[in-house]
Amino acid sequence: MRIQELSRRFFACFTEVKHWSFEARVLRWLTLLWLGLGLVTLFSASYPVAAIDQGDGWYFVKRQIAWVILGLGGAGIIARQPLKRIRLISFAGLITSLILILLTIAGFGQGAETWGASRWIGVGGFAIQPSEFAKPFLVLEAANVFSRWHQLSLKERALWTGLFGTILVAILRQPNLSTASLCGMTLWFIALAAGVSWAQLICTAFVGVGGGIVSISIHAYQRERLMFFLDPFRASRDEGYQLVQSLLAVSSGGGWGLGFGESQQKLFFLPIQHTDFIFAIFAEEFGLIGCLSFLGMLLAYGILGGYVAWRSPILRHRLIAIGATFILIGQSFLNIGVTTGVLPTTGLPLPLFSYGGSSVISSLMLAALLVRVARENGEAAVISLADRRQAQQTLKSISP
Repeated sequence: MRIQELSRRFFACFTEVKHWSFEARVLRWLTLLWLGLGLVTLFSASYPVAAIDQGDGWYFVKRQIAWVILGLGGAGIIARQPLKRIRLISFAGLITSLILILLTIAGFGQGAETWGASRWIGVGGFAIQPSEFAKPFLVLEAANVFSRWHQLSLKERALWTGLFGTILVAILRQPNLSTASLCGMTLWFIALAAGVSWAQLICTAFVGVGGGIVSISIHAYQRERLMFFLDPFRASRDEGYQLVQSLLAVSSGGGWGLGFGESQQKLFFLPIQHTDFIFAIFAEEFGLIGCLSFLGMLLAYGILGGYVAWRSPILRHRLIAIGATFILIGQSFLNIGVTTGVLPTTGLPLPLFSYGGSSVISSLMLAALLVRVARENGEAAVISLADRRQAQQTLKSISP
């Protein structure tokens, strides 16, 4: 009986989707398409290095699938829960993420010896990145705060500004300038959409830019990334090697690409090809046509996310949709810009493509928040129509 009940609930999840709003269903399918394309690309990009280093070509893909299953489960819960209920845990999630980020700074983090930054914490044999998990909770709390910004007292504004600033500074101290910048820009755009005064926004922007300049002046590797971005071929065998190999991969793809699995740069020429520079492998194997198709999908996703935000009658929900869309699409274009040499190397992964459990779970949570806003927009319209019909019937019954 228990198995039958679980089976009934499992298949009910699929039939329930048919009743979602059109925007929610399209966003769901675009997210799954994005995720599936990412897994296929990850398999191709990671197979050679996994076969040599781990003795199993499927090593990274199998671990990623485990994270994807966990992330889809969480996303399914978020997409089916009212936003007012999700908000009840957002503050606790944000504070927990902050505590974990502070633990990485305090010496409990991993990766400092290899990458020059302690951004991960080991949990049960896996490494999680707290700054990634902070993103969806940051969007939720920012939407909650800025949607009622004009009703808050000066003390409350100062407390919230201090909390957001503490999170950004903590991420910056890991050091992780790219994630801190992305989170800072997300907060700034949410505040802009909420109608915060230009004077406050401009002052905040100056503070953020100043913090970035200080970070670059303190950390030598960040200065080197900026310098060699301007002319990577000047040190093609040293600091510019990563970017040069990425550019070679992108250019080798030509118009139609070399074909799936045929990338040459992934054969130990391009470092970290299955994480931050995975788009270079995608470009090499699928060419200009594949890249334009993927960019078109991202553009469609961003436009649909903007439409969902525009349609939302509730300011808090509108800000959630704006924040989730900005991180997913903004981070994607930043990563692609780095891979193609348009932007300095940042260390941001490509959402739903790059290997990493923290990134894929965070991205799926953000996508689920966007789907949930789309669902509530559609459900709000249905309820309104039902109320209208009920009102009409009531009027008919009492009319002489």
